[in-house]
Amino acid sequence: MKHSIKKQFTLIVGGVMIGLLALMWIANVVFLSPFYIRRKEALLIRAYDEIDSQMKAGDINSTDFDTQFLSLASTNNLEIIILDTDTETVKATTKDNNMLARRLIEYVIYGPPDAEEIITTSNYMIQRSKDRAVQLEYLELWGFLGDGKMLLIRTPVEGIKDSAAISNTLLAYIGIVVIAVGMIIVWYVAKKVTRPVLELADISERMTNLDFEAKYKSHGDNEIDLLGSNINKLSEKLQSTISELKSANIELLKDLERKTEIDEMRKEFLSNVSHELKTPIALVQGYAEGLKDNVNSDEESREFYCDVIIDEAAKMNRLVMSLLELNQLESGDDSVSMERFDIIALIKSCIHSVEILLEQNDISLSFDESGPVYVWADEFKTEQIINNYLSNAIHYAKGEKRIEIKAEPLGDIVRISVFNTGDPIPEEAVDKLWTKFYKVDKARTREYGGTGIGLSIVKAIMDSFNQKYGVENRENGVSFWFELDAKSQEVKACV
Repeated sequence: MKHSIKKQFTLIVGGVMIGLLALMWIANVVFLSPFYIRRKEALLIRAYDEIDSQMKAGDINSTDFDTQFLSLASTNNLEIIILDTDTETVKATTKDNNMLARRLIEYVIYGPPDAEEIITTSNYMIQRSKDRAVQLEYLELWGFLGDGKMLLIRTPVEGIKDSAAISNTLLAYIGIVVIAVGMIIVWYVAKKVTRPVLELADISERMTNLDFEAKYKSHGDNEIDLLGSNINKLSEKLQSTISELKSANIELLKDLERKTEIDEMRKEFLSNVSHELKTPIALVQGYAEGLKDNVNSDEESREFYCDVIIDEAAKMNRLVMSLLELNQLESGDDSVSMERFDIIALIKSCIHSVEILLEQNDISLSFDESGPVYVWADEFKTEQIINNYLSNAIHYAKGEKRIEIKAEPLGDIVRISVFNTGDPIPEEAVDKLWTKFYKVDKARTREYGGTGIGLSIVKAIMDSFNQKYGVENRENGVSFWFELDAKSQEVKACV
């Protein structure tokens, strides 16, 4: 990644480390030598005070003084010489006592030539001077002790510079190693720290693509783990919300489709009702106006006009009643009263009510009346279905003009079928038969006063029974059928 947090973190921390080490090295180069010199100045003053106190105590000739005197010089890399007033050497730490003695006497008599004074007091002076004999620069303290003896203490400055240079070089080497090792450690730490961040970035990217399966696995108990836990909760909440939104969208689409269907049904219903009522209303209006205008004054014509008006009014009444009944069934306002009854007896009763129509149309009807067959259903609504099937069979019977009614027990159900000889129903019309106002032969339906609602009522009743129904084309006719439950409701509930 071009802007990886791991790289940025490594570069930032590495840069800080390099900057700090560089700052330390610069500080070492600039301030180490002056710092050493200040320390040596303090060391020279401390050495002077120790020697002066020993001289005042009169312990200069003791063995302990000699031991401490030599230890002080060797430990701190000092050259020390003490002269009395007669310029005789009292104490010295170097073999070249004469050279130091001459140098001290010259300082006392002539003053320090070409020396850089650093500190001057009433008893001593600290200076930086160069010994031309050995071509070395020294830091020197010379002056008088409390008992009047002369004292010279010096330490080479070149040693201080060499120590500072060595220290700076060592610091540079150590800095390179520390930077290399530190960068490796920082890279490893950055990789470990950024791993959960990258995991969270991957999870968030998958969430943008509506993939909520990935979950953050906690690696500890810190701020990143808290963020991961909150992202998991956010993922679950988004998944739940999107699921609810999709469900709501589906329901909305269904509602819109239902609204569209209802609008279409309403338009179709109004069109069909208008079409069905148009002819009888026109007939009623025409014959009523004929009566009013005495178009035919004889008694027989008036009775004919009145019969037509009554007949058309009856058709309109049947249509309205059928529509009201169908509306109650489809809306669920009409309650279903389930009861156990003999379907054979009910069919015989329906056949008896249409015997006159059978005789008038010269139709033969056969029905196997053997034994009672009990079913569970609403007896009144079942009678409506049988009457509707019988009425259609009578009006559409052709050829042999034969009707067959069967009640066949098929396990837990009984199938009732009404067959009539005649023309088959066109295949494209089979599924439309149960639609309101649909008529295969509109002219003939009108001829016997059909409304195209009867089979829609059958469909609504069977749907309320939650049972199957249908129609089949046979070789020489058409068979309408429906099924009813033959088992008691108590038995069904226990199965």
